[in-house]
Amino acid sequence: MPMDLVLAPALSRPDLLAGPVVAALEALDLPGPVEVAPIDPDLADTAEFCAAYGIGLAESANCVVVAGRRGQETRYAACVVLATTRVDVNGVVRRRLDARKASFAAREDAVSATGMEFGGITPIGLPAEWPVLVDAAVVTAPRVIIGSGLRRSKISLTGKALEALPNAEVLEGLGFAG
Repeated sequence: MPMDLVLAPALSRPDLLAGPVVAALEALDLPGPVEVAPIDPDLADTAEFCAAYGIGLAESANCVVVAGRRGQETRYAACVVLATTRVDVNGVVRRRLDARKASFAAREDAVSATGMEFGGITPIGLPAEWPVLVDAAVVTAPRVIIGSGLRRSKISLTGKALEALPNAEVLEGLGFAG
């Protein structure tokens, strides 16, 4: 039997959100409810979380940090795709960042730059200069579960709320089955 996901309005539980996420949610007016739920941090990875809490992979979205390099310059972006897909790092993301080479950012770099825990990084509250690339399929989802900045909780919101984030860009083909 799946565990219950006990949701509450996100700002009523700042203890379940990373500091940058709290600050962003206080400053933003996102469409639809934005809720947070505590989870077992040992089950924060997407597949384990979905199995334990009875959430379909198509309802869960992953946020990964990608580093694109051209010469000595490194540009970062957050990429949000449904858990049923993978990020097209070497195609869509590399071209969007105008990079010669793109790859997932090193764990230490992602954690340091975001102020969030690895495995809980979320598109809410990221550095202002980063583009937030959102796959078009995520935006059409009536509800998605994403990280909270911490491994011990998850955020529930509409796909449209992700489109409304600062620096959000909706891209067709960002996520691919594979």
